[in-house]
Parts: sequence; structure tokens; C-alpha cells
Amino acid sequence: MLTVWGRKTSSNVQALMWYIGEMELPYVRHDIGHKYKGTETDFYYSLNPNRTVPVLQDGTAPPLWETGAILRYLANRYGAESFWPSDDIQKANIDKWAEWSKINVATAFNLPVFWRVVRTPQENRDEQAITEAMVKLENYLSVAEAQFEKHRFLAGDDFSLADIQFGHVLYRYYDIDVVRKPLPRLRAYYENIALRPAFQEHVMVSYEELRA
Repeated sequence: MLTVWGRKTSSNVQALMWYIGEMELPYVRHDIGHKYKGTETDFYYSLNPNRTVPVLQDGTAPPLWETGAILRYLANRYGAESFWPSDDIQKANIDKWAEWSKINVATAFNLPVFWRVVRTPQENRDEQAITEAMVKLENYLSVAEAQFEKHRFLAGDDFSLADIQFGHVLYRYYDIDVVRKPLPRLRAYYENIALRPAFQEHVMVSYEELRA
């Protein structure tokens, strides 16, 4: 049994839960962080001294933190060959795109765009900063747009770990009130992953509790 600590409105928790849902793994999740608090407790410090979410514990194994490390652990233990290949070169290709998604796309969206649009009061918004952040973000998304000209999914023609790290950002990207650059292949990719039941359950989640 997997145990997850982290609120369902956390983007990083959503990436983890999407994968757990895809694999249909049994789990229990505890709401921790933001309005639910809990990260300040001694117990949570014993799980994760950084006091961030998510944290995963697989049975009696030691707890894991950092979303990318957690996802790779689960992929190594439970993932299908197409999702996380045993071949080192194929796996490195997927990991490359997963890391690119986490370090570039998610980082360029969450604080510079989502925080400024949703988590900042209207009267305090810096519209120029949002516009500039969208340009930077969509420069990265244009890299994915070119990739989707060649492949159905981000790292190839099979759904993989790279899609978890990349795709979970797109629900909020397409849902928030911003002017978006036309990226038709990206939009088609998003509409494809949005049909997946696990994506609908764990990623297409209301973020109203985060709104300023």
C-alpha cells in the first residue's frame, strides 16, 4: 500500500497521483500543506526535513521526497516497459524529457504565471510581468510543439514518465485566464491526455482554494 502526504491541489502531488492512478496502485493520501497545514509538525519533519509535498511511503520502506525521485522509484518498481524501458538509452531519452519538463516548463509556469494570475489579488497583478513570463513559458512549449510533429507523446510514441512531468501543467495552462500562443499540436496532445481517467481524477482538480 502506498501512502502519500500532500494536498490534492499541489501541482507536484497531482503529478504523483496521476501516475499512481495510471498504474491503478492502491494508496491512501493525506491532505497536508497550504490550508490543511501539517508540514510544520515534528512528525512531518521526520518524513521530509524540507517540509514540502509530496512525500511517498511504499509499505514499510523509508519515506521518499522530491517528485522526480518518487516518480522514478515507482516507474522502476511498477512501470510498464513502454513507460520506463529497461534499455538504458531509451530510458535516458525519457528521463531527459522528464527533467526538461520539470526544470523548464513547470518552473516557468507555476510561480511566474499561475501564481501571478491565480494566487495574486487582481489589484496587485503585474500584467507586464505575466506577459513576459508567458513568452518565456511558450518558448519552451514551442519545443514540445515541434516534438509533437514527430511523435504522439513527448518522448516518443508511447505514454511515458516524461508525459507525467510535462502534461500535468497543461490543465491549468489551458484553464486560467491568459492570452495563449496558438500551438495546435500541443492543444491536440492536451486534449488526448485529458481523456485519460487518471488525469481527469487527479489533475483536472479545482484550484479555487488557492485563488487570492
